Amino acid sequence: MTREKQLIAEGWEKRTTYDEPRLSEIVDAYEELGFEVHLEPMSSSPEAECSTCLMADTDRFRTIYTRSR
Repeated sequence: MTREKQLIAEGWEKRTTYDEPRLSEIVDAYEELGFEVHLEPMSSSPEAECSTCLMADTDRFRTIYTRSR
């Protein structure tokens, strides 16, 4: 089972992938809306959307997952 499938099975919903400073702003917004937020390193799998542009610096990016509290 992939990490993404494991998170989804635990009730997490994949939202988007960003880097700073926008990442912190989006996390804060989801938390203000009452969501629990989890960050994962960007997936380097071939199925990751937009991966071609982001692969140059994968350590900068985090994928945001949320779930209701």
